[in-house]
Amino acid sequence: MNRRSFLTAAAPALLARTGAATAKRPNIVLLQPDSWDGRVLGYLGHPAMRRATPHLDRLAARGMAFRNAYTSHPVCCPSRANMWSGRYTQHVESWNNHKGLSATDRTFKNYLEAAGYRFASKEGGIGKHDYLSGGHTMFNRVIEWTAPADIRLPQFRMARPVILPEGSQPHQNDWARVEEARRFLGQAGKAGDPFFLYVGLNLPHPAFETTRKWLDLVDRNAITVPPEDEEVHPVMAYQRISKDWKHGFSPDAVRQTRAIYYAMCAETDAMAGAIIEEVERLGLAGNTYIIVTSDHGENNMEHRQYYKMNMYESSARVPLVISGPGVRNGVVLDNVVSLVDLFPTLLEMGGLRSPGGIDGESLMPLLAGSSNRSRNWAYAMYSGCSANTSMFMLRDGDWKYVAYPGYGPQLFNLREDPEEIRNFAARRPDVLHTMDRKLRAVVDYDEVHRRVLAYDRASFRAWREKARREGVVAKEFSREGKVATYEEFMAFCYRGWGTEHAGQLERWLSQR
Repeated sequence: MNRRSFLTAAAPALLARTGAATAKRPNIVLLQPDSWDGRVLGYLGHPAMRRATPHLDRLAARGMAFRNAYTSHPVCCPSRANMWSGRYTQHVESWNNHKGLSATDRTFKNYLEAAGYRFASKEGGIGKHDYLSGGHTMFNRVIEWTAPADIRLPQFRMARPVILPEGSQPHQNDWARVEEARRFLGQAGKAGDPFFLYVGLNLPHPAFETTRKWLDLVDRNAITVPPEDEEVHPVMAYQRISKDWKHGFSPDAVRQTRAIYYAMCAETDAMAGAIIEEVERLGLAGNTYIIVTSDHGENNMEHRQYYKMNMYESSARVPLVISGPGVRNGVVLDNVVSLVDLFPTLLEMGGLRSPGGIDGESLMPLLAGSSNRSRNWAYAMYSGCSANTSMFMLRDGDWKYVAYPGYGPQLFNLREDPEEIRNFAARRPDVLHTMDRKLRAVVDYDEVHRRVLAYDRASFRAWREKARREGVVAKEFSREGKVATYEEFMAFCYRGWGTEHAGQLERWLSQR
């Protein structure tokens, strides 16, 4: 049975095996902000956030929080594709922000909907979903496909971090989604059927902008300047060039940027709080699971980077707070877990068994306290823009290992060096070999990298052929619909593009 059909075939059997009555199933609310570093929370003791996340702090106090929750692919679409399918990138080929799930891939929505759950929309919920193929811009697709060609030119353009005047509402779209979610809760609560509410927020994704209202919740005196790396890994050197941070790394500039990001997290907490409070106001809390997580983190000036797209804790760690029927109260668990674990967890919450062939494991035994044992390691990969090779990460115990095909690995000890500034790869060959063996037991990363390269080259060649024949129409290039030539669009994607870079790309395309 191929990978796209196994979930479809399993669905009837799953429903047949459950004896739970539809009317008795609990409701489920899943809130997923975008780009929330899982360490930036008051309940975890973050010194700058002690007053900034009161709603998630309260949710953690009446539920359970996971200190060590990880994304499985630190960029939007692949991370969400993995979470919605319960399968790692190499199994669903969610290679980048353009390539997520197909319409035939089964998600937790398919199973829960078949069991009688009411969803807020045909797509599965409210706001940002971003788990299917075909999203994002033409610019994004091109730099995804050509990243392994190692063209060292700036690509991204990030506006200067800014504190906006009072009365400004830079994140109105997200607040509108909150109001839509509250309306759905009111309607669904009256209907009586079990419901699943997914809300995807854009915050706290950059651009870095906020107002004093949220900034005043952050303890700015507690904001630190991250230390410099002992050595800059070649793949990270490429990322610094491609991301092109133009706004300086002076201590004041770094603190200001970090403060604005923390303030954006504070506003996100208020959005989550408005939805949580509506669940309580409607009298639904006793029979409703509430889950808050994110798709990935945000570097926020650590390692002299912004955005995500790497395996540092700032990028790969996500919040995970869960409350609801039978969930232990006030427990912060250290078990290492992954976003792919939400698929089987959600199904078990809905009274369903998980199908075979998924990569996640249910967190329900941990939530209920029936067991403190779990897989207790996390795997992630990254392929896509701002990376001149693929990345493969394993977090196991105090150690984090990152393999980069074509480049040397990184090995971090998160207990001794939580800021990940020292690479232990040369200092601890014994641990390096052990971690590499464990990683290879999860993924043949050399083979997967070859598949990524084959996909990238084939996709770019097909796009280029069409671009040369028809030109390129992309709103990010021209809002007026101007047609760009192939060379014009490449110069738009890579600032400084010239004949030498075109030759470098051609040589890469000719490789096998």
